[in-house]
Amino acid sequence: MILNILLIIAGVALVIWGADRMTDGAVAIAQRLNIPQIVIGLTIVAMGTSMPEFFVSLMSALKGTPDLAVGNVVGSNIFNTLLIVGVSAMVTPIVIARSTVKKDMPWAMLAAVMLTLMCLDQKIQRLDALILFAAFIIFILYTLHQARKNKEEAQEEEKKNYTPLVAIGLVVLGLACLIVGSNVFVDSATKVAQQLGVPEAVIGLTIVAGGTSLPELATSVVAARKGQSAIAIGNVIGSNVFNILMIIGITGLVKPMNITGITTIDLSTMTLSMVLLWLFSFTKFKVERWEGTVLTLIFAAYMGWLLSQVI
Repeated sequence: MILNILLIIAGVALVIWGADRMTDGAVAIAQRLNIPQIVIGLTIVAMGTSMPEFFVSLMSALKGTPDLAVGNVVGSNIFNTLLIVGVSAMVTPIVIARSTVKKDMPWAMLAAVMLTLMCLDQKIQRLDALILFAAFIIFILYTLHQARKNKEEAQEEEKKNYTPLVAIGLVVLGLACLIVGSNVFVDSATKVAQQLGVPEAVIGLTIVAGGTSLPELATSVVAARKGQSAIAIGNVIGSNVFNILMIIGITGLVKPMNITGITTIDLSTMTLSMVLLWLFSFTKFKVERWEGTVLTLIFAAYMGWLLSQVI
């Protein structure tokens, strides 16, 4: 048990370090191509910080623990919207671009609704996964089209002055760490869950989701403190879309999943949290400190409910 807990910690550390290296390399490449800040947040940073969820969910499905795979995504999106945006807004009110509220947030809400409807029969079939992945491709093309149409300023702060070769090397190194770390993490978390008699879905919704959401938390809080609201909110929204459309899409295509432990309360919390964030943002294009506090308290209440199901 102690060894498995140490391996969980080591796996999380390796996954987070790998995601950080991969994101640094990807952002450096994006900045060299003069890609706008919001696009970096919605795509490159979001993809980099979603890599832990991707590898953990994929490995979980392949190893026969689908509740862990889907619970990881649902839990991560709840962590992203309630805890990460909540804490970031409590640190510094988050200013959100009108285009983000009107064009990008609806994608995150749509993805959440799609997954909720697909999970009603407690299965993710290959057709479901194909629909999700097709929506992911459309989202990427739409985001790039919007970037070309509305040339925003490229990110000037924190330029990653890596040579192209170093940047590519960081991406490859980060990817390798993600693969190894996620394998160690999934194996150890599954063994601990079995030994404690905790359902896989609860482990996925809490420990696994929290561990794989740490890159998003760190990225968004640091970005908010530095006044880079576009990166902070773009990272969260992009990660939510990637988690559902890309991760469940690819994972379900590779291995269809039967899920029994993810409840309508989990799925409803994920969807309603995104709707609440959109409502907070829609009127004044800002998430105030008190609104961040509300999001954080809802997260705490949800975690309390989850733990009450286990005890």
